[in-house]
Amino acid sequence: MKVIAIYPGSFDPITNGHIYIAERAAAIFDEVIVSVLVNERKNSAFSVDERCEMARESLAHIKNITVDSFNGLLVDYVRQKNAGVIIRGLRAMSDFEYEFQMALMNRQLAPEIETFFIVTDPKYSYVSSSSVREIFHFGGTVRDVVPKNVFDKLREHYGKP
Repeated sequence: MKVIAIYPGSFDPITNGHIYIAERAAAIFDEVIVSVLVNERKNSAFSVDERCEMARESLAHIKNITVDSFNGLLVDYVRQKNAGVIIRGLRAMSDFEYEFQMALMNRQLAPEIETFFIVTDPKYSYVSSSSVREIFHFGGTVRDVVPKNVFDKLREHYGKP
């Protein structure tokens, strides 16, 4: 039986930490769909199309990964895609408490869907999309924590050489 996993997130922008989690998930599951969240309440730096494009380019080397976007309840989207697993990445213990609560809520809404936690590589444990944007905006170096295509997109977005 083919197991499809959904790796949801805002990916604003996708980082090397996200890619690490996606690579690990792709080694475990038959198919992984990296799903960019459309959240009108969130003030995203990049449009959904831009985030999907950056993710597609960054993950092109992984044959069993596709990129999509969604809005609404995650469990409804997971069912729509005939997936049985939600992938969540963990950077630190502080992530676990929030992710554990979300996993329990998703379990309440959809008991047939499993949540699978993957711990990131320690070298990415401090990396978040928001910190990447902030550091880049103020002139800091983020080359080591995002793929080249994302770095180029950050330069274009913030008008930096």
